[in-house]
Amino acid sequence: MSKFIANYSELVQYQHINAAGSLFGGYMLAWLDLAAGKAANRFIKDTEAYTAVTRAMDKVEFKEPVFLGDWVNCEAKVIDAGNSSIEISVSAFAESKRHGKRLACTANFTFVTVIKNDQGEFLKYNHNVSLD
Repeated sequence: MSKFIANYSELVQYQHINAAGSLFGGYMLAWLDLAAGKAANRFIKDTEAYTAVTRAMDKVEFKEPVFLGDWVNCEAKVIDAGNSSIEISVSAFAESKRHGKRLACTANFTFVTVIKNDQGEFLKYNHNVSLD
């Protein structure tokens, strides 16, 4: 199991609801991205990289609807890293007293790192990173 794990939670509120009465998918995607970003930045903490940014999101699967008042709890794990990218898997679980706990959405992300020079200018969007 990866030691680079991050959790991110949100409470579904009125502004998050779509016309069908469930969570608008765009909010879910943003929350998944935040969880993945948190895991990526933990992973690069001891490197020369300034930050990590999303390059790609794929294999998104909405599995169960999420409703007003549900908590969405995202768990992100670094699953691979190479010379220029970090691969992260995120699972989002919806939870409430009324609907119980269920796997609501999954996605895979690719992040790349950002390097800055002493003047604060971005130098490149790739960095040598790898899993221990």
